[in-house]
Amino acid sequence: MRGLRAGSLSTRISGFQGRWSSPAIQQRGLKARKASKGTDEPAGQDSKQSFKGYFETVAEIMRMPLTTADPNIPSKRVTAEYCAKHYTAPPRNVTMLARDFISDSLYNPAYGYFSKQALIFSPQKGYDFARFRDSADFLRHMGQQYEDIERELDDVRSIPRQLWHTPTEILKPWYGYSVARHIARQYAADRKARIHSDPLVIYEVGGGNGTLMLNIMDYLRKNEPVIYSQTEYNLVEISPKLARQQLSRHTSSSMPHANTRIINRSILDWDTPESRACFVVAMEVIDNLAHDVVRYDFDTAEAYQAVVRVFADGEFEEFYEPISDPLISDYLAQRAQAAKEYRSPAVPPQLYRRIRAQLPLAPNMTKAEFIPTHAFRFVQVLGEFFPRHRIVLSDFYTLPDTVPNAVDAPVVQTRFDGSMVPCDTYLVQPGWFDIFFPTNFELLQQLYIATCRKPTVSAALGQVQVCTQREFALQNADLPQTATRSGENPMVDFYENNKFLLS
Repeated sequence: MRGLRAGSLSTRISGFQGRWSSPAIQQRGLKARKASKGTDEPAGQDSKQSFKGYFETVAEIMRMPLTTADPNIPSKRVTAEYCAKHYTAPPRNVTMLARDFISDSLYNPAYGYFSKQALIFSPQKGYDFARFRDSADFLRHMGQQYEDIERELDDVRSIPRQLWHTPTEILKPWYGYSVARHIARQYAADRKARIHSDPLVIYEVGGGNGTLMLNIMDYLRKNEPVIYSQTEYNLVEISPKLARQQLSRHTSSSMPHANTRIINRSILDWDTPESRACFVVAMEVIDNLAHDVVRYDFDTAEAYQAVVRVFADGEFEEFYEPISDPLISDYLAQRAQAAKEYRSPAVPPQLYRRIRAQLPLAPNMTKAEFIPTHAFRFVQVLGEFFPRHRIVLSDFYTLPDTVPNAVDAPVVQTRFDGSMVPCDTYLVQPGWFDIFFPTNFELLQQLYIATCRKPTVSAALGQVQVCTQREFALQNADLPQTATRSGENPMVDFYENNKFLLS
């Protein structure tokens, strides 16, 4: 969870929900729309929403900015991987897919957001929740710490840095312990059922400060010494800066764990088969995985892929072309096959489309839909290289202040003058903005089953589940440790906009 709108520390936590921001903390009963699913709308609402979308789309066209650059100058087609190798500043006179633009903005090693802007809030030690009167008292205390750190950052740096939070950090070590307890129980059950006799092998993707790794290993060493003695923990981290930080923190620990290793690479580029049974842990990872953007032809419902052009003067233009990208094609095909009842909310009902064709200034394409192509690629990697894995994945299924008039749109935000400022487009200066997405967990569940659950292993491994943060905590957390004096419990009450995918 990261900072979001000024005046609320609770944008990514509900109750507390979701990414939070500073400086003052207040609860936002974030009941924003769920990650879009074709059947979520009540009966009779499709046409109303579609006509509203028509006027929003016309207004969007009228707001499109103009550029002074010459559009006839040839532009070079690039990818995020190419930019990472060849550019130390955001490129000009180039075109790229929307996901490459977003990925480059977030992860470019020279100018990406996670390379220069983001810092993870991490208290020196876990909170003693019993000392707080209630959740509001805890929020006030933590908010003051957050403000103090942000003020120090602004005092020592001319460029403001964005400070963001994760449940792993503010609920440590108990959040990590709950994940460890789930893994240990499932591992023991698998061994008892003779599904395998392998040692416990864990792959964590995107480890942040390394706190979750330490908390999981500490729990196993203290509570499951037999399992711990044969545990192997692998942390896969794309950011060189965070990988160095994780390694430093682990080696400087008073009781370091010998059976861990840090792997500095992207999980999306993974090519090493893991034949053993293992657990893959991904906590707040897929929300920052880049999405593609598609629109559909109103008459035929054919999908078109978005391409971003960067002009010589740094202005951006989004245009659409027939789908030629293999990953977009694979995702749409798999979605159609695995989720047969899913209908993109971007495509209006046929009756509406007929009526709309008679309207003046009617756009020839639907509103945009952000599709999780990199999250889908992550699932493909799991199916191909980790065939015997179980997954423990958590992220946001709904977020406020998303880019308007689009399906499954991201939050795009930056920090200015001490406040978090949300934006209404993803076409922003690379490196200065956090871009994060809600996840349709029910759709992800269907794609995961179709991609990772082969018939030979599906029966033995059981069902793939989606549950809320509350449900996961009630099953796995040591709740008395995170209870305030009033009985309110941040482990259960916070993060109402989070869900888990478990296999």
